[in-house]
Amino acid sequence: MKAVAGRGNGALDRGSRGSSARDTTSARERVLSTAYELFSHRGVRAVGVDTIINRAKVAKMTFYRHFPSKDALVLAFLERREQLWTEEWLEAAVMERASTAGDRLLAVFDVFDGWFQRDDFEGCSFINVLLEMCEPASAVRAASAGYLANIRTFLHSLAKDAGVAEPDDFARKWHILMKGCIVAAGEGDRLAARRARAVARLLLESQLRTR
Repeated sequence: MKAVAGRGNGALDRGSRGSSARDTTSARERVLSTAYELFSHRGVRAVGVDTIINRAKVAKMTFYRHFPSKDALVLAFLERREQLWTEEWLEAAVMERASTAGDRLLAVFDVFDGWFQRDDFEGCSFINVLLEMCEPASAVRAASAGYLANIRTFLHSLAKDAGVAEPDDFARKWHILMKGCIVAAGEGDRLAARRARAVARLLLESQLRTR
């Protein structure tokens, strides 16, 4: 009987550990999901830790167990933003919308055009965080710049496949048009992506003519 009881207690312990692990994962995910929504639409500085804790319905101790500081949470937010916005939305939509590298470059602005028409248009979190964090030594600022650089890597690849002679310089120019039209859309110009696309087409055509 003791052996049976021991096995029963062991199963209970394993179940408790499994439940605890799920609760821990759930708490971390609630915090990160809540922060993602708030940071995306309100910015980083405007949202305090207490607001996130209250919205996520976690204890303060639980919050700090997963994220020792607000900066740690912002870094996790930026990482998820790249996954959801850059990779799973922007890059995927561009690749699906067109079949050639040149058309895919232009498709960036077609994807943006649909985004700019949405009532919940929130702008680029990487740009927003970069501008909010003015301290040169900020890890959050460096991370934002890094995620923006990753977008240029994607553009560089498309430019190279399209036959552009200097893909790095071209990617930087293209990215300036992208960032500029995002800011213009934030000002209220719903046609910003179409205007940027017209300029981008001229840039692309001029580059391809000089191959």
